Amino acid sequence: MAWLENVLIEDKEIANERLELADKDSLYFLGPNLTLRNCTVVLKVSARRLHLIGTRFIDCSFEVKQELKNHQDWVFASLKGCRFKGRLTGCDFGRWPGYSKGWESGAIEDCDFTEARLDACRFMGCDTRTLRFPKWPCFTILEPIRRAPELRSVKWPGLFGGVVIDNLHTQPPATVALTKYAPAVAKKLETTAEELKAVIEKFDFIVY
Repeated sequence: MAWLENVLIEDKEIANERLELADKDSLYFLGPNLTLRNCTVVLKVSARRLHLIGTRFIDCSFEVKQELKNHQDWVFASLKGCRFKGRLTGCDFGRWPGYSKGWESGAIEDCDFTEARLDACRFMGCDTRTLRFPKWPCFTILEPIRRAPELRSVKWPGLFGGVVIDNLHTQPPATVALTKYAPAVAKKLETTAEELKAVIEKFDFIVY
């Protein structure tokens, strides 16, 4: 196996630049003490290659060119006024108390995900009113833990109720929103996007 080159970007403020993180043979470390302001960040590496250490992103655009899967490092970053494009799966954003060393840096506000495709993504400890979530076929359950009893009161198609709804109480207490991608969910849980939508439409706290 080839050695991976460490690319360290830290201890500075960068404004109005385009950063391309695309080298498959590199490990990217953004932070500590790094602020990116009004930058375009192009991501074309796997979650294992991208490390965020207390990074601050202000009014930045993220272009995710390769699906970013299970990237929890967003909870170590502060995101304000940012826009996301591309596919993100199993990613967490925001302030997750006690998650791991450095969680205090996590925050998200005024961010726009309408041009992104999110699946199994969670938002922690933030004001969801300042966020713009992706439209159908994505859907976002607001306050999933508190709303779990209401969601359990109806019959969901396929395995969705038993797998997703019945386990909402096991989400971390900081979870304030949960976004899923209906076609992927339907395929895994023996239903269709249309059948899911018919039930989703009954709830005013599900954004789609």
